[in-house]
Amino acid sequence: MAAAETEGAAPGAPVAVLLPGRGYGPQAPLLYYARLLLRTRGWSVRTVDWEKAPGLDLADYAAVAAFAGEVLATADPARDVVVGKSLGSLALPAAAARGVPGIWLTPLLGIEDVRRAAARAAASTLLIGGTADPYWDGAAAAATGAEVFEVPGADHSLERPGDLTGTLDVLSTVLSRIDARLTGG
Repeated sequence: MAAAETEGAAPGAPVAVLLPGRGYGPQAPLLYYARLLLRTRGWSVRTVDWEKAPGLDLADYAAVAAFAGEVLATADPARDVVVGKSLGSLALPAAAARGVPGIWLTPLLGIEDVRRAAARAAASTLLIGGTADPYWDGAAAAATGAEVFEVPGADHSLERPGDLTGTLDVLSTVLSRIDARLTGG
């Protein structure tokens, strides 16, 4: 398997680039169901596997951002989208520079380049985070001017610890927000 693989590659179909977190891979609930939603809506999904990127040090944020920028180099801003989770939000500067719309799950807004890129791309950006996530900054998110969906009590996995029903409700609501963003609703 390569570092980035595309599934459902129908000619001319829009492509969603899925950039997971460091410890939150594409098999984790948010990304698994986001991928399923995208495929159901006719999107091809290009999923990055950080562990299979040759020589990539995940602690080197500049290298991760550069690699993500390479993955986004062929994205068509008029058609494609990027969905990034946590570490994947290091691609926000590259997405903003290319004009590729993005849905960012628990973005690392404490990193100045990420926060500035969200502000530059505010019209095409959805930021989603939880109030119990130590990496989420609701005020910084709101200051970007991007669309923000803040989930009360959700942690960095956008789960409500100890509350399975609440966690499933969050998952459903986040997927609805993603779907609305994809369909322009």
